[in-house]
Amino acid sequence: MRAAQYYGRRDVRVVDVAIPEPGPGECLVEIEWCGICGSDLHEYVAGPMGIPAPGHPHALTGSVLPLTLGHEFCGRIKRASEGSKWTIGQAVMVDPRLVCRKCLSCTSGSDHLCSTLGFLGICDSRRGGGLSEYCVVEDDQLYALPENVSLDYAAIIEPLAVGHHAAKMLNSSLEGLDVLIVGGGPVGIGMASVLRAHRAGNILLSEPSSARWRHAKDQVDRVIDPKTENVGDICRELTSGKGVDVVFDCAGVQAGLEAGIDSLKRSGTLVNVSVWEQSPAIPFWNFFLKELKVVSSCCYNAQDFKEMMDMMGEGKLEGYEKMVTSRVALEDVVAKGFEELVNNRDDQVKILISPKLKAGQA
Repeated sequence: MRAAQYYGRRDVRVVDVAIPEPGPGECLVEIEWCGICGSDLHEYVAGPMGIPAPGHPHALTGSVLPLTLGHEFCGRIKRASEGSKWTIGQAVMVDPRLVCRKCLSCTSGSDHLCSTLGFLGICDSRRGGGLSEYCVVEDDQLYALPENVSLDYAAIIEPLAVGHHAAKMLNSSLEGLDVLIVGGGPVGIGMASVLRAHRAGNILLSEPSSARWRHAKDQVDRVIDPKTENVGDICRELTSGKGVDVVFDCAGVQAGLEAGIDSLKRSGTLVNVSVWEQSPAIPFWNFFLKELKVVSSCCYNAQDFKEMMDMMGEGKLEGYEKMVTSRVALEDVVAKGFEELVNNRDDQVKILISPKLKAGQA
């Protein structure tokens, strides 16, 4: 089969590899669509980071590069093991996380904090990843796709689960709360859709790129341009001087963090959802005098993913389809996928890749 494999920084190759063989309790999934995640782009531009380099095999899988990329993917069951509940041709969404199931985090409901956390498409050379024709997935990492959700958009569920977990980090209801999202990229746009489902009040977005505004305008109540507007002042103006209750930092840049902290009300909460390339610096006096809470949100756990699938089936998520801005053939994944995101990042939200499209076809 054909697969996009990672060999190193700026070195992704579509090559012929053997179709992976499912073992007991595993299925072979025929890939329909796979999204390029921000973490994939980080690996492409600055990696290897999460992808295990030669000499440093992943603790759970033992894998090192080269390996097949892609962890935001959906497809159909191609082959199921004996006694499996899955049937050939069934449409499924994949929870790509790989966990040990033995450590304290795994046994206490926080498997996303597994001491050897991994992902299909990042650190498993045996099972593979979504930027290919087939991938092996454990039976209990598969979810039947609700009838009201098309395979054409199902790959978006994985990043939406990231947003759902972040929304839960407040440990209380978001209903009616004023919220600021910092960063209107894929994570930020997905976060807006999730916040609507959580019935948040005013949803504001700070985003400097006008090209991204059009993707966000139907999901948020107000877009703030941090190049020409003071984000904190606008947030206070729109909340009767209070400031927003919660900030979700989906940008991972220092200026955005500082604007977010300035925008928070006293005793407000900042939830970091982004992956930073450099360690952030907390502006002390605002942090100290407001008694702010700053928490991190790391991907999602099994319960989050199940809840997101249920929310999708109940039709609670709206507008997520608009996150898809391009569809690209697997053969074009470098030029029209990774390089497009490097060179024209502001024009794209989510690029989906399919092995079923012909090269040059969109």
